[in-house]
Amino acid sequence: MLNGFKEFILRGNVVELAVAVVVGTAFTALVNALVDSVFNPLIGALFNADDLTNALDVTITLTAGNATLKFGAVIAAIIQFVLVAAVIYFCVVLPLNKLKEMTDRKKAKGLVEEAAAPTELELLAEIRDLLSADGTKRESRH
Repeated sequence: MLNGFKEFILRGNVVELAVAVVVGTAFTALVNALVDSVFNPLIGALFNADDLTNALDVTITLTAGNATLKFGAVIAAIIQFVLVAAVIYFCVVLPLNKLKEMTDRKKAKGLVEEAAAPTELELLAEIRDLLSADGTKRESRH
């Protein structure tokens, strides 16, 4: 039972996923800090408001009571979403696409050598060496 758990944890996909979650969390903090510290104050200055969340509240009186519609909060959330999407696109996606495009151009010109696939003979020699090494380990145990 523990061996199965060990194999599951050491499988490449689980480790890669864990790293992606940690890096994604750190990147989220970076993007939120950029949006909260730079872009939101600029938008607040444009609308002459400290906070859009409470800027456009509309209170409706009904027979059962009052209802407050917070249009400012919805507009602030939409602006926040657009800003986060823009930061991710212009700071991550666009540079990575340009980098990939440059690499593809270099490959097309033959400037970047692609790793040659090992020949069948090389693969068989590697398998032989691995089996030989495994055999010596088993013999030393007995």
